[in-house]
Amino acid sequence: MTIRELLPSFPELTENEISAPDAIRSLLISKAAKDAPVLVIAPNSRIADLLKSEISSISEFPIFEFPAWETLPHERLSPKGDTITKRIKVLTEVLESSPRIVITSIRGLLQPISKSVVSTGSINLKVGVEITMPDLISGLVHFGFTRSDLVERRGDFAVRGGIIDLFPADLEHPIRIDFFGDEIESISYFTVADQRTIENLDMARIFPTRELLIDEAVKKKAKYLAAEFPQISEMAQKISEDIYVEGMESLIGVLKDDLTSLIDFLPSDYQIITIDEGRTISRAKDLISTNLEFLEASWSSAALGSESPIDFGVGYFEYEDLKAKRVNWLAINPYGSPDAQIISDFKELPTFGGKIEKAIAQISQWQKEKSKIIFTAGGVGIVERYQDLFREADLTGIEFQVSALEHGFINEKAKLVLVTEKDITGVKSGDKDQPRMPSRRKKAIDPIELNPGDYVVHEQHGVGRYVELIQRNINGISREYLVIEYAAAKRGQPSDRLFVPTDTLEQVTKYVGGEAPTLNRIGGSDWQNTKRRARKAVKQIAAELIQLYAARMSAPGFAFSPDNAWQRELENSFTYVETADQLSTIEEVKRDMEQPHPMDRVVCGDVGYGKTEIAVRAAFKAVQDMKQVAVLVPTTLLVQQHLNTFTNRYAGFPIRVVGLSRFNTAKETNEILAGLKSGSIDVVIGTHRLLSKDVEFKDLGLVIVDEEQRFGVEHKEELKKTRTNVDFLSMSATPIPRTLEMAITGIREMSNITTPPEERHPVLTYVGLYDEKQIVAAIHRELLRDGQVFFIHNRVESIDGVVGRLQTLIPEARIRFAHGQMGEKQLEEVILAFWRREFDVLVCTTIIESGIDIPNANTLIVDRADAFGLSQLHQLRGRVGRSRDRAYAYFLYPPDKPLTEVAHDRLKTIATNSELGAGMQVALKDLEIRGAGNLLGGEQSGHIAEVGFDLYMRMVGEAVSEFKTGFIKEDKEENKECKVELPITAHIPTDYISSERLRLDLYRRIADTKSESELTAIADEMRDRFGELPDEVSSLLQVAQLRNSAKEFELEEVVLQGKYLRLAPLTLPESATLKLNRIYPGSLVKAATNSVLVARATAPNWLEERDIGDTSVLSWASEVLANIVAPIKKAKKD
Repeated sequence: MTIRELLPSFPELTENEISAPDAIRSLLISKAAKDAPVLVIAPNSRIADLLKSEISSISEFPIFEFPAWETLPHERLSPKGDTITKRIKVLTEVLESSPRIVITSIRGLLQPISKSVVSTGSINLKVGVEITMPDLISGLVHFGFTRSDLVERRGDFAVRGGIIDLFPADLEHPIRIDFFGDEIESISYFTVADQRTIENLDMARIFPTRELLIDEAVKKKAKYLAAEFPQISEMAQKISEDIYVEGMESLIGVLKDDLTSLIDFLPSDYQIITIDEGRTISRAKDLISTNLEFLEASWSSAALGSESPIDFGVGYFEYEDLKAKRVNWLAINPYGSPDAQIISDFKELPTFGGKIEKAIAQISQWQKEKSKIIFTAGGVGIVERYQDLFREADLTGIEFQVSALEHGFINEKAKLVLVTEKDITGVKSGDKDQPRMPSRRKKAIDPIELNPGDYVVHEQHGVGRYVELIQRNINGISREYLVIEYAAAKRGQPSDRLFVPTDTLEQVTKYVGGEAPTLNRIGGSDWQNTKRRARKAVKQIAAELIQLYAARMSAPGFAFSPDNAWQRELENSFTYVETADQLSTIEEVKRDMEQPHPMDRVVCGDVGYGKTEIAVRAAFKAVQDMKQVAVLVPTTLLVQQHLNTFTNRYAGFPIRVVGLSRFNTAKETNEILAGLKSGSIDVVIGTHRLLSKDVEFKDLGLVIVDEEQRFGVEHKEELKKTRTNVDFLSMSATPIPRTLEMAITGIREMSNITTPPEERHPVLTYVGLYDEKQIVAAIHRELLRDGQVFFIHNRVESIDGVVGRLQTLIPEARIRFAHGQMGEKQLEEVILAFWRREFDVLVCTTIIESGIDIPNANTLIVDRADAFGLSQLHQLRGRVGRSRDRAYAYFLYPPDKPLTEVAHDRLKTIATNSELGAGMQVALKDLEIRGAGNLLGGEQSGHIAEVGFDLYMRMVGEAVSEFKTGFIKEDKEENKECKVELPITAHIPTDYISSERLRLDLYRRIADTKSESELTAIADEMRDRFGELPDEVSSLLQVAQLRNSAKEFELEEVVLQGKYLRLAPLTLPESATLKLNRIYPGSLVKAATNSVLVARATAPNWLEERDIGDTSVLSWASEVLANIVAPIKKAKKD
């Protein structure tokens, strides 16, 4: 019997108020939906999400969730595009097909909606249908899409020739529309990562990404507002000019006069059900009061110089007013008034809290009482595991179902018991089969951002300043050049300028190093000397590093077995959708573990990008082969947190996980040490205590180091010396420079996780003056959504006072504090209580900086943010925004103290780099603010500042590969410049790709190619993204191929001079000279200059020189290299 088949046995809802346990509310709603369409109102979005997943798994009807804005009405922030699109899609669905079940939160119900946003409709695109490109472009602009040169995020669109790329907010991938005249020739999905098409579509429906659409009436009102209210004049002025601006929705109340609520869109036959009405009503009141608080806070900060807010009175509707509009309005409450319909036959099950034996005994008891038992869990693998578990306990006759129900119930009268996985373990495993929106993918295309004035490094000429990208015509031949400015050759003279042909862009990198480097002189000896010094230092470092790791690579390791069924089951029970990077990293780690030599891999990923899950899977794999695993973490709090994570993930598997830290008593420690020695403990998670001499393992197979940047090099090398044949996995968000260097140079393997998890959003970062009203409003906003708050105050002596003050300001909040000087047990107890949501606000020092993961805490307030370092601020901000909810970070500084310049720089950096995965930008910016002094240790710091980070890393890489191969060149430069000068128009025309950023990116990638296959791949990609290749681009690719051949033959010049082709450096043996004069009569060999001048056959005198197609120069030059140079080089090799 399925759960759906149970529905008829549930009672009808006959009264306006029903009292029923929470465990059966989804079943009651599913039954009610069979009779009439239903709108369900939950107290908050979390309960709305839970109801949606529960009902979806048992109801036959599709479920539509109507989300609320994640911003408050007057905030100068726009709701996310995908939220808006989802809202408009649900409203359209309601009007077109009256879906059976719509779920929203109280916030979604009370939020005013403009009628016109639905009546505007959608843009329907279909292959073969005629629509002019200008019409589609103006339609997209009207719908709030942003025009850009490269489609990377939802709400973007780009136009190139007859192609339009756009990323609708509700789709998994962006779409590419290819026009033939005014007809849509094809519609296809493409990936953000490499911009290549993946799958064709027949049609697409595009919805607005803004809820306030600009029309003539809106423009007229905005013009009036701009004139009347100076504090919003800038925003209103832009709206009046038809420009969409961030935060414009805060003016919807005055710009639109057709505001209505969700209720008004519903047909009259809808039944409305409020869940837990008492809580929902108090939430509605809190919403309105918090909105007012934010308004007051904005006014008080306006007095200190911020923008003044405007309140036009439209915030939220009143719940009672909306309720009065409908008759068929029910409430399902966990408790009831005397008039309520009480469903007393069904009772919630007691939870067993992970005590499997107790659960089995109780189920056995129910079976003796002849009750029918149904067990349900969120995935097929989990259900199968429980089938095995119950079979071993001789429990038969149990029905097994897959559903998302969180809690079970018992009906003694009907002899029916429903048990869920969460009832038994206390933890709910996720269901991966639900469709989720992949937000971003790893970026393979990341255009080089060069702005005029940026410092760049040219490998041959040194550090210069980028000026512009220009096109020049010489003798009818046009090429594009990068203009770089260098120091003047003579004092008092204007700066020298270097024109770098775009086909040699691989010589140019963006400068990252000190503050402002000194510019080199073109042709001066200072740059060559600088490079020589850096190379010498690099050689020494490379030799030391190689010796250290050579021993490790030659040591025998343990080759782990391939994945088994349990491994797959553990991976399927992961609640989230893995990102592309996570999957590839997991595969790399497993592949390394299956090798016969020890693994040594570093996993770098920004805070909260899912590194722990990689550790969970690697440890599980090791345990499958009867090996032990040690997880080394920097703090006792992290031990506790990882212990919880690992225990929850391994629930139901016979694996013993323990934590070893200062929190253990002497007795517990001795038991753990004995267990490790005897082999009864599989996974141990510990602090530096694991490095002690008394810790002995029976058979250690894998060591995982988390937050690697917190351990000294000595710690890790000590660990590796003693256990050279053990696999090593290090994880870090901000790798310490030594690790970074070893990884970049290929001594250690490195995996990068650059993709944020699904549904993760950037943290909204506010930097401003310390203001109590702002703090109270921020805490109230978080409490509104049942969230928690971190309040960072880094002075232990005054932390009590802060707690007292906050308690006075917000009496209803539960507040506690934590700092490093507390007793261990006390500290652990506070953090665990916060993790279990026993209080709302944690006032603490930076003790939370490293790795504590509390997904429910989504507001961070930092007092005296001016006193923190940049990476500290980034790590702190990484503590919030770890769930689907929008997170807020407030970095506050005192109004009575002036900011130092460095503090100002840091706060500015943290405010601007708030995008997901900004860790690396923050680290590089930190490098700029502090200089490169401590990047790779003392001796090499100066060299980085002189030659720039990229070139330095390339030098280290070359030196290391020399040591690895044993072939050491004598101070020879690897990346020589190769000059190809032929009279050919070879560039990317601006009418083919108008964006300078994208042209630069392609020039750079073409210059970086090494083989013909790479060039073919770029040509295919350009055809796919931009349309058929113009002749100039085809020529550019052919020139690149010629350069690659010339480089392979170690030529530095292939230049057409008059009627000769000059090749240098090139020495010809006698036989080759004879061949040269036979094939190309009139050629010259210049031994003194080490060059060869190949004569070109002149045109017959009845043809003008210019009439000969210029590509013949190209094919002729390629032919010369193949005929003359290739045989010599081949003979040398042989």
